[in-house]
Amino acid sequence: MNHLPGLPCSTMAWRSCAVLFRLTGEDVFRSSARGGSFQQRCGFRKVSKKPESKKVEEELAPPKLPESSEAVAPRRTPVAPLLAPQASPASPRAFSRLVRPLIFTVGFTGCSFGAAAIWQYESLKSRVQTYFDELRADWLEKLRPQKRGDVRKEINQWWNSLSEGQRTVTGIITANVVVFLCWRVPSLQRSMIKYFTANPASKTLCSPMLLSTFSHFSFLHMAANMYVLWSFSSSAVSMLGREQFMAVYLSAGVVSSFASYVCKTATGRFGPSLGASGAIMTVLAAVCTKMPEAKLAIIFLPMFSFTAANALKAIVAMDTAGVVLGWRFFDHAAHLGGALFGVWYILFGHELIWKNREPFVKLWHDLRTGGGPGGGDGSDGGTGAA
Repeated sequence: MNHLPGLPCSTMAWRSCAVLFRLTGEDVFRSSARGGSFQQRCGFRKVSKKPESKKVEEELAPPKLPESSEAVAPRRTPVAPLLAPQASPASPRAFSRLVRPLIFTVGFTGCSFGAAAIWQYESLKSRVQTYFDELRADWLEKLRPQKRGDVRKEINQWWNSLSEGQRTVTGIITANVVVFLCWRVPSLQRSMIKYFTANPASKTLCSPMLLSTFSHFSFLHMAANMYVLWSFSSSAVSMLGREQFMAVYLSAGVVSSFASYVCKTATGRFGPSLGASGAIMTVLAAVCTKMPEAKLAIIFLPMFSFTAANALKAIVAMDTAGVVLGWRFFDHAAHLGGALFGVWYILFGHELIWKNREPFVKLWHDLRTGGGPGGGDGSDGGTGAA
């Protein structure tokens, strides 16, 4: 790992108790969860300097609120990362910094579901045209001579063999891989720390709440999170529909980051966090809430099985204990916030938000068609959730 001297970053915390889930029965899906989620935390601390007589008064002064990581030295050395979260007592001024993140969370969530409703409307309108295009493509394919070893055909066959959920999360996984590769570019490290790690003590507060959801420094961390997302994608998308799923996933990333902000500000344990596990916890919690009797099993110990409801309770209890006891290996507040958001959305949020989208879709239809009749087109459909 490359890091910056004077500001060591710990992003490689890994749970010792690895739990890999898989659903058995009619709708089979597997997942791996390490203690229930994989959110990473990393902290920054300044290297202690030798005391000098001229700086005694400065060293005795009370610590200031940690700044963002913009004062990073350009030189890097291959020193192993250390876990050193920043600490600063919470104050009313510190809590006032949460106003902008709160507004961003509410606004981004509303925009996500609004965009998802429009996306679904446009998808329904284009479905008929797509159907005829596919018929024409199949007809031309029969007339065209077959080629041996056609790479494009093989890729198309693989893509069509995937479930709708797997095709939906492929874009998310690709974005995570791209961000992971960006962490390996030394010249981008300063920008990556500033925009792709969420820290309430940073000068940049809002955009990292979303971007950090796609950010992983460790390959194992990214691989584990993406495996869980891939495993639960088919069940989640069939339950919600791809448009609603994307709105829930993106909103969950911001909501879990805000929960992390609140906990860090309240405890004074400031430090950057990154990882997709807050959003993935929402997906996991939503599926377990919707299918509480589904059987889960430890992938390497299939003889031990338990219900999804019990697994969710254990995960929530573990992360609650982590928040209360101040465990620092993971961002337990982000995990807990994501899980609670998933449970809330299945129980109340779907009825409150998604099923009340019709007036907004009708408004979009009127704007798109110049206020003509037939405003109900595309307002329905395809979520698959009760």
